[in-house]
Amino acid sequence: MKGIKTSINTDVAKPKYTLNAVGFKAYQVCELFDISKATLFRWEREGVITEPARDWRNWRLYTRKNVDEIEKIIRARKAVV
Repeated sequence: MKGIKTSINTDVAKPKYTLNAVGFKAYQVCELFDISKATLFRWEREGVITEPARDWRNWRLYTRKNVDEIEKIIRARKAVV
């Protein structure tokens, strides 16, 4: 067919939020280190660990860096006892 230009836009914008967000949820971190959410959130409030990222629901998503910080804190506290 001459004269008809058909083109499909293949440029797809990356969504701002994805269903498979990268990061650990609070309950996963708590299970990993056998600590309570209250302890985890207190460390965050007190500045012991850096504030985690948030997803579209404003739920905390802990990165590998956060998990490493928590691991260091737990090791340091066990070494003192």
